[in-house]
Amino acid sequence: MEQRILGKTGRNVSIVGLGTWQLGADWGTVDPAQARAVLDAAAEAGVTFFDTADVYGDGRSEQAIGAFLADNPGLDITVATKMGRRAEQRPENYTLSNFREWTDRSRRNLGREQLDLVQLHCPPSAVYSNAEVYDALDTLVAEGAIRNYGVSVERTDEALEAIRHDGTATVQIILNAFRLKPLDEVLPAAQAAGVGIIARVPLASGLLSGKYTADTSFAEDDHRNYNRAGAAFDVGETFSGIDFAEGLKAVAEFEQLVPDGVSTAQAAIAWIAAQDGVSTVIPGARNVEQARGNAEAASVSGIDATFDVGVREIYDRYFRASIHPRW
Repeated sequence: MEQRILGKTGRNVSIVGLGTWQLGADWGTVDPAQARAVLDAAAEAGVTFFDTADVYGDGRSEQAIGAFLADNPGLDITVATKMGRRAEQRPENYTLSNFREWTDRSRRNLGREQLDLVQLHCPPSAVYSNAEVYDALDTLVAEGAIRNYGVSVERTDEALEAIRHDGTATVQIILNAFRLKPLDEVLPAAQAAGVGIIARVPLASGLLSGKYTADTSFAEDDHRNYNRAGAAFDVGETFSGIDFAEGLKAVAEFEQLVPDGVSTAQAAIAWIAAQDGVSTVIPGARNVEQARGNAEAASVSGIDATFDVGVREIYDRYFRASIHPRW
């Protein structure tokens, strides 16, 4: 699989990575054996970048990755985790002492003395402009607990603020065919600063898989059920913040753009990977078939200028006027 430099980390990572939120919680019941099978399948398909967080299943996602790494010491896998959501979301909780505590826990979960990349996990907006926060992160690098740090954001202005700080190696942001705003300013600014872009929610929580209908239901403990209005966390994390019914209409049009022999999900992932400035795309996978299919998106052809125009026309018709301005 094609490898790209992940921003200021200097590390080569696969253009299609693996998001592992679903291996921890919030997507229904998780079978540990199936979680392991997903990691195995992704690595076998050439994926060299795993993204996780300390709150995914209260550490279960990190632990699953840690066990996988221990059993596969020869694999060159870059692991990015995230921190900050274990505490009450107040800016004053983003301190060096808390950072040490959180990263120590992640190091234990992952079985690594030094973490490859630690990202602030969508903290309060004021955190992104606090110089003391970046000083604390620099201290963790100097102490050897982490190799690099970045941010995961909900808003484009948060991304732009983080990019201004020299130590920021990466920005993780929601980017997909139904969420184009990052293309306007964030990706160009990141490129200019040498900051890597990790594109998350690439399938709009599965909408762009093309497998959902108006009759699709989700488990009670699945965020696509309980967070549609943003009751638990930022609504942008669930179906990219768009109305499910409108999303289904847009997907029907998106499917008309998809080249023969390519799945809807693969086309959606390949389109993101083709955008200038994107380092890696991190779809999740609930099973081996999804993990393999997502990885195959790296070799999809036919995502050309005509396809790109079609994506933007769909976005303009269905979402541009209604998308929240802060995204």
